[in-house]
Amino acid sequence: MSGRTMFAEPRSIRRGVTLTLVFGAVLATGAATGSFGRAAEGDPAPAAVRTRPRPYTPAADRLDAARLARAIDDGAVGPQDAAALVSRSGDRWAAFYTAQEYEGFQQELDGRYTGVGLWVRRAPDGVVRVSRVQDASPARRAGVRTGDRLVAVDGTAVTGRPVTEVVARLRGAGGDPDATAAPRPGSPVRLVLRRGARDRTVTLRRAVLTAETVTVSRPGPGILQIAVDSFPHGTAGRVRRALAAGDHRRGVLLDLRGNSGGLVTEAVEVASAFLDGGLVARYDVHGRTRSLYAAQGGDTTTPLVVLVDGGTMSAAELLAGALQDRGRAVVAGSPTFGKGSVQMPSTLPDGSVAELTVGHYRTPSGRTVDGHGIRPDLTVAGGRDAGAAAETVLSGLGTAS
Repeated sequence: MSGRTMFAEPRSIRRGVTLTLVFGAVLATGAATGSFGRAAEGDPAPAAVRTRPRPYTPAADRLDAARLARAIDDGAVGPQDAAALVSRSGDRWAAFYTAQEYEGFQQELDGRYTGVGLWVRRAPDGVVRVSRVQDASPARRAGVRTGDRLVAVDGTAVTGRPVTEVVARLRGAGGDPDATAAPRPGSPVRLVLRRGARDRTVTLRRAVLTAETVTVSRPGPGILQIAVDSFPHGTAGRVRRALAAGDHRRGVLLDLRGNSGGLVTEAVEVASAFLDGGLVARYDVHGRTRSLYAAQGGDTTTPLVVLVDGGTMSAAELLAGALQDRGRAVVAGSPTFGKGSVQMPSTLPDGSVAELTVGHYRTPSGRTVDGHGIRPDLTVAGGRDAGAAAETVLSGLGTAS
């Protein structure tokens, strides 16, 4: 068996999560970047000594992840059979990737992606707007600005369409959020943008870019807001640098809205910035319980509010749940997605990979996240400004000594 464990989101939301202890990807956030996370090594039991392959016969239509993984490692199941078994398993989190797809995802796990360098969000009326433009990206060079309305991608109107579909088109997946073809650097994408009353058409060419997953702002004196879009490699370091450089004597807003996951190691390291050691989460692999702990020495005094919403998934839920259970932060916003199952990837001889569900993770108090999500301490109803509400909470928490 592979020795790596993953926490990932459904294929309809995610494109490209190959991880070892990973939770999710970023398409659900509306980020057209496609930055994903890689995971940390688990602590699996040693593989048993095997003398010859054993036949694999799935019981009814239920996928036995442990047996299938062993059969793959034994060479008893080939790529075509593995893909077929995964597709009919009934496991919404299971997935199968070709070697080429998996290789492309590895790039994204290291914080790089192929795209045009813009993020989009859909308003309640269905209008899709650019929410952020990456520096030195094709979109920036073409003059695309935050606030521009995205009218069409490659001739297809996007107003009212799911953000996942819009992002898939921007990334070159043909408008299919489930499509697995890796985007090609240099491939063109034609956008129709509206600024004021004027429409213009621009053709951009996708490029390999470095993901910008951490955004820092200062909504008020002494308040530092750190928005984390996902957890690829290096995210925790960026969060720590923001804390070291920014004035946050009145408190920190850790914005995890729309964050659909990434490297569990990065999420745990972010938790370590606000905790002085202790449990972050427990998870199961084939019935064996393992634990994740924060490092010692984090800031335990600065007032902290964590912002979440229905797009907060997987590793982001693990982080929010840990800070909430440990009494370190007030969680504000709306209930999170509820993705807490654990996937383990098994690699076939041709380099293809089957992701199989093997267990679930729990918060420090023992809460199960899968299917339940994280319930905020302060629920912010639709239409209200969750950020403003969080600032009010910070003012009530008082200033750190």
